[in-house]
Amino acid sequence: MANENLDTNQKAQQINLDARRYGTFAEIGAGQEVARWFFRAGGAAGTVAKTISAYDMAVSDAIYGPTDYYVSRQRLRAMLDYEYDLLLERLDKTRGGKTAFFVFANTVATRREEGQGWLGIRFQAESGSDPSEIIIHVRMLDKETVRQQEALGVIGVNLLHGAFYLHREPEALIRSLLDNLTWERVEVDMIRFSGPAFGRLDNRLMALQLVRQGLTEAAMFTAHGEAAQWAEVLYKKPVLVQRGSFHPVTKATLDVLERALERFVQEPELKGEPPVVLMEMTLRHLTTADGIDEGNFLNRADTLGALGKTVLISNFRRFHRLAAYLSRYTKRPIGLALGASKLAEIFDESFYNESEGGLLGGLGQLLKNQARLYVYPHLNLDSGRMITVEEFPVPPHLKHLYTHLVENRFIQGIRNSNASLLSIRSRDVMARIQSGDDSWEQLVPPPIVEVIKRGRLFGYRC
Repeated sequence: MANENLDTNQKAQQINLDARRYGTFAEIGAGQEVARWFFRAGGAAGTVAKTISAYDMAVSDAIYGPTDYYVSRQRLRAMLDYEYDLLLERLDKTRGGKTAFFVFANTVATRREEGQGWLGIRFQAESGSDPSEIIIHVRMLDKETVRQQEALGVIGVNLLHGAFYLHREPEALIRSLLDNLTWERVEVDMIRFSGPAFGRLDNRLMALQLVRQGLTEAAMFTAHGEAAQWAEVLYKKPVLVQRGSFHPVTKATLDVLERALERFVQEPELKGEPPVVLMEMTLRHLTTADGIDEGNFLNRADTLGALGKTVLISNFRRFHRLAAYLSRYTKRPIGLALGASKLAEIFDESFYNESEGGLLGGLGQLLKNQARLYVYPHLNLDSGRMITVEEFPVPPHLKHLYTHLVENRFIQGIRNSNASLLSIRSRDVMARIQSGDDSWEQLVPPPIVEVIKRGRLFGYRC
């Protein structure tokens, strides 16, 4: 049967009938919803070596070691480590060589409004091979805990089935995670692959796939290319975000960020505390007439990594959607670093849905959590006109609103900008990189010059 035609019960049954697969299920929170599918499907004796549910914290700590957070990547990893080692210790001598062992684990919290949790599988792609691993973080969006438990069981079976039968097709594996579910019920906002079954796989591309395939609106990875989950990065921390194409990062791009950062850390609410800095690329920034060029995306990610920046990939066309998403994970101040030309987009009423309250509703979402816009001057190269916060041509019927936001420091102009950088445009820099005109090196931060030349990124010609 084709994968897309299998319901959850059929997937569990196919695994139960696969004599190669044998392993342990360890589940904390929300009931043993994944293991239950295998018992109900029939033939579980051929698949299930053991199930365990260590609900009591003292019992959980006694087995897996103490932890600060029970619903966390750290706890999931401890569960996978302990159960996999124990499985091999007990069964490798009797079943090794003919059995591909696995451990599935989850640690989940279901809540009345929204649940969340971590799921993972460590598995041998072939009997006797070194193990590989897939870890995901999910948000369960049903309003009833029973429905969240049901969704957890389905996505757990999908993860097991994908690991066993789609590990050579990671994009198809990601797509299969929502089989027999919808994005309205479950969001997968992080995925990480590791091990020999995924030796050449780049987890940055997998973060991109989560957004492209609609499993989440945004995903992130660190400067080192490691998949990151929102709460791990943002919890109780102030955040500064710069949105752009970064194609490539220029000295002008970096100056916008650095001048905004100088202003942001001076806000009384921060008291000098360094914020998390995110560089956001939207699908719109990555899409051309030919679609999304994954190699070009990785080039951009490499250059941002050279600056030590965490990268956010999103499907947020509007700034207020980004701010609202960030507000789920931190109640600390949020700063947005942007050029003055973006003010036209923010005050364009056609960008907002009436169901969200139109422009006023959107600005309310954008500017909550003590959010601030740090606006860098923009030079129109055609007219020679400079756009600043003070000179921005706001529509007449919005002048009082705009004045209110400026006077109350929700919108702040950056006055110590570098005039010599205002004429730099990424398109021009890219043309020089590809034509062999080495004058581009004067327009790009030195760390990025080095990584572009070393990796021959963006079609660089010597």
